Amino acid sequence: MNIRMRLESLAEPDFRAFMAKLTPNVPKENMLGVRIPNLRKLAKELAKTDWRTYLEEAKDDSFEEIMLQGLVIGYIKAELSEILIQVEQFLPKIDNWAVCDSFCAGLKLPKQYPQEMWEFIVPYLKDARPYYIRFGVVMLLDYYTDREHVKEGLALLDQIRNEDYYVKMAVAWAVSIYYIKLPDETMAYLKKNNLDDFTYNKALQKITESLKISKETKQMIRSMKRK
Repeated sequence: MNIRMRLESLAEPDFRAFMAKLTPNVPKENMLGVRIPNLRKLAKELAKTDWRTYLEEAKDDSFEEIMLQGLVIGYIKAELSEILIQVEQFLPKIDNWAVCDSFCAGLKLPKQYPQEMWEFIVPYLKDARPYYIRFGVVMLLDYYTDREHVKEGLALLDQIRNEDYYVKMAVAWAVSIYYIKLPDETMAYLKKNNLDDFTYNKALQKITESLKISKETKQMIRSMKRK
């Protein structure tokens, strides 16, 4: 299977232009314009074949093929230890929010191995590299926004110190998801935290953007904004 030819056959110029605006740090010449559902379909095909050879030989010369590799890892069937090796080898390739977040959404291992994956994710929340941190944060908000993990999860978010915009936005997003799911516990955190003003205010903004929050609660949340 010629992956590049498959991807080019699925490319849409208009969608390429759209994605280029959403991911300004990805060089436009590296983008083909393939929609995520089409990438997922191709990833499922590859995961049923000799995926080890594919991942070993896959090229990193387009945004879509890097995303495709991440999606394949989410679909493969293997021992947890082998999949985690693939995760570790893939992480250095992540250099934008779209690849990071689609990879996390497809990596449903926490549903099957909640404790093992929690232990795997936590060190990334303490990393210094922006997209390693974002990986940890998005995995946290995708799979661990429950009562069992809320206290430790918020504490881990509170300890993150990184000036990268996409790290701050991920932390704000995670805090907002915790609030939407566990408002009492998260409100206690919002009243006493170490978030910088930008991240804190963005978290409040994201809470107010939720359709699950009442008008009255949104007004209260807005009143908590730092000046």
